[in-house]
Amino acid sequence: MSEPRQVFVQVNPTDALAAATREGDRWTTRGAEITWSEAATPSVAPGDARGGQITVSAPGAISRVALRWERALPEHALVLGDAWERSYGDLQWRHLQPERLLPWYWLAHDQLTGATTGMGVDVHPAAFCSWTVDRTGVTLWLDLRNGGGPTHLNGRSLKAAVVREFPDAGTPWKTLEAATEAMSAHLPALPDIGPVVGANNWYYAYGEGFDEKAVLQDAATIVELADGHPVKPFSVVDDGWNPGGNGSGGPWESGIPGLFDDMAGTAAAVKQLGARPGLWFRPLLSRESGPWGHPLGGEAPGRALDPTYPEVLDLVRGDLQRFRSWGFELVKHDFSTYDVFGRFGPAMGARLTDAGWQFHDPTRTTAEIVLDFYREIRAAAEDLVLIGCNTVGHLAAGLVDVQRSGDDTSGRDWERTRKMGVNSLAFRLPQHRRFFTLDADCVPCTPQTPWALNARFLDLVARSGSALFVSVDPAARTATTDRELSDGIRLALSGGDQLEPLDWLMNTTPNSWGTSAGTIHYDWSLPWGADPAAG
Repeated sequence: MSEPRQVFVQVNPTDALAAATREGDRWTTRGAEITWSEAATPSVAPGDARGGQITVSAPGAISRVALRWERALPEHALVLGDAWERSYGDLQWRHLQPERLLPWYWLAHDQLTGATTGMGVDVHPAAFCSWTVDRTGVTLWLDLRNGGGPTHLNGRSLKAAVVREFPDAGTPWKTLEAATEAMSAHLPALPDIGPVVGANNWYYAYGEGFDEKAVLQDAATIVELADGHPVKPFSVVDDGWNPGGNGSGGPWESGIPGLFDDMAGTAAAVKQLGARPGLWFRPLLSRESGPWGHPLGGEAPGRALDPTYPEVLDLVRGDLQRFRSWGFELVKHDFSTYDVFGRFGPAMGARLTDAGWQFHDPTRTTAEIVLDFYREIRAAAEDLVLIGCNTVGHLAAGLVDVQRSGDDTSGRDWERTRKMGVNSLAFRLPQHRRFFTLDADCVPCTPQTPWALNARFLDLVARSGSALFVSVDPAARTATTDRELSDGIRLALSGGDQLEPLDWLMNTTPNSWGTSAGTIHYDWSLPWGADPAAG
């Protein structure tokens, strides 16, 4: 692909962007040198998904680099991007908006010709990479900061990102599939973990008022609904099992006395019932004081931990080894993006985090630190099935088995399930089995939400072949819910079906979906439509 036309450098976060001077394939300023070189084309990439390697070196500090390509976009283009971590019902094709932040990749669809093209960066970059697109060109923004301050490269040469250009693959959907294939082609083959299907009590218990007996009831329920399927389902103990209470941090050494006295015994009992036990934890929050705290502090009842301290990584390794020794087969690690940045995805924007702080180790970019953290978790987990929640998908690719693709669905408010679950599945399904197994979040079965609509979401997720977890409140079970839950669970355990949103260019929660059996139409609306005050 062609190299950028212009390059700009920001040494310190408060500096203005400075134009770099080009000399061949190098651009230099007083504080940095940026090099462009040809990157290998993935053998799996269709057409010509050409790439370029961006390398950044600096004698001291570096904050951001902007690379500009001059290319005219079609007058009637619709533009799509991704999200930093989970999506929040906000993924969509949209008219041209020059200031719109497009994390990781972008596609532009010409409504007149039907062609779809774009650009993106390979997974596992050393920068938080985003794009802006305007009428005359596109800009790639490399955020190379360390927390809210500059990274001190101190002469180090950093392979910041590999840029890909995506040719038209026939349809917008096929082009996005080809793009995700190209951006992840350098990863080792994903392990064959089989269908990921199970129970999770979060959307009826919400971390409160449950004990081992309730967990075992959930396990018995999912086994009953699987109805003898040869693939065993999971049963996950979500937030609320450790002494800190709902949303708290470690230590993760024991369960709540009187409710979870023997975590190894709980795992064994789940297995005895015929399910595979799973466990939730928040690795970067602690209830104990110590010298390894995050500069941003943390939220009550705990404090965030700085993952650049070796002692913090030792704690996380020890937690995962303990969970494995207890007999759990799946671990869901949660909140790490919030605990690193002090913000959830929608509040991150282009700034990512508060200004003025740095990690204990200021010599690595935040992207490198997060990526190294995920690698440490993956190595310590060994053969555990890992779910990443509130994790950065472009960095977690290949390092989690399952990735929560969107913000929480809900056992209390159907609008959240429609907005978050359907949207994330529709726009991120091409990442499924390329980056990881996709998880659009749980299907609730609760008295507070309409089962007829939940059942449609169940059918959609089951057909997709992505991860399917159900939150079944015992008070909501009926002959109808049991029959439809069983049908969806068994379909998902069998691997699902082919699925493609057909109206996603114009609809953030698509109603029409293509399957191997033809088109299916789902009505997601309550009688009064979508309530703008809900969700």
